[in-house]
Amino acid sequence: MTAPQRTARRTVLSEEDWTVRRDAHHARVDALIGPHLGRQARGVSHPVVDFLFTYYSLRPAQLRRWHPGFAVVLGGGAARPYAEYSGYREVDGGVGADPALLERRRTMLEFTEGVLAGTASRPAQLGCFGLHEWAMVYRGGADAVRHSGTPLRLGAEGTDAVVESMTLRCTHYDAFRFFTPDAVGRNNLPLSRDEQSEREQPGCLHAGMDLYKWCYKLVPLVDSDLLLRCFEHAMDARELDMRASPYDLLDLGYEPVPIETAAGRADYVRAQQALADRAAPLRAELLARCRELLGR
Repeated sequence: MTAPQRTARRTVLSEEDWTVRRDAHHARVDALIGPHLGRQARGVSHPVVDFLFTYYSLRPAQLRRWHPGFAVVLGGGAARPYAEYSGYREVDGGVGADPALLERRRTMLEFTEGVLAGTASRPAQLGCFGLHEWAMVYRGGADAVRHSGTPLRLGAEGTDAVVESMTLRCTHYDAFRFFTPDAVGRNNLPLSRDEQSEREQPGCLHAGMDLYKWCYKLVPLVDSDLLLRCFEHAMDARELDMRASPYDLLDLGYEPVPIETAAGRADYVRAQQALADRAAPLRAELLARCRELLGR
């Protein structure tokens, strides 16, 4: 491959260079989401994986599209279609992210910087035991079960008893807002959207999963390599999230983490800590990108 040219703080990639990177990205994405797309084509739902494409709004085709990041110019004739994509324009040397995006996305960049910096500044809290999924069905009856056709591992009464045996310590508003009415008052502190950036903490599985969301909201200013690494992290965090949930997922190959037992809670905390450790460098990298784009 030829070495990239650096021109006025921009990196110009030859067509040979960037098409290899693009194709490698396509292969990684296809390997990760191929089973999901196959199920989708057959009309088969999946209570674990579908969340990554329903709660999170980036479509598979958008995840598959490769982005080089801000100040990287794609050279050669193969780059011409990028000029038609949102956020791109023709620049000297080829096609790249539109510099005007920096101002248009400034509010989002500043908000993301604040959330990430605040989260990173706080100690990890590891005592929630994934009870947010249990709180979403607590005393809610059949209407509260979020995954139709997936049974509760302990039944409704057993699930309610687990919630009543422990304190709810959720810090993530976007989980808390799905609590049943009877569960809301059981949380150790009230949560609100206005205070979200003040409550996020690095031990929370969903705070780690949301790194994927912050990345795709900033595309094409953020590159697809970081986006995909955050997506891979979100996949793993979602798996633990649901293994520790009240749902019986054995038929889908997911061994439960039985947080109703002391041993299960210890296993959950170990896995939660490992995911928090993995999320920390991703958070730091995305925070550094935000600050660089803001000229900090």
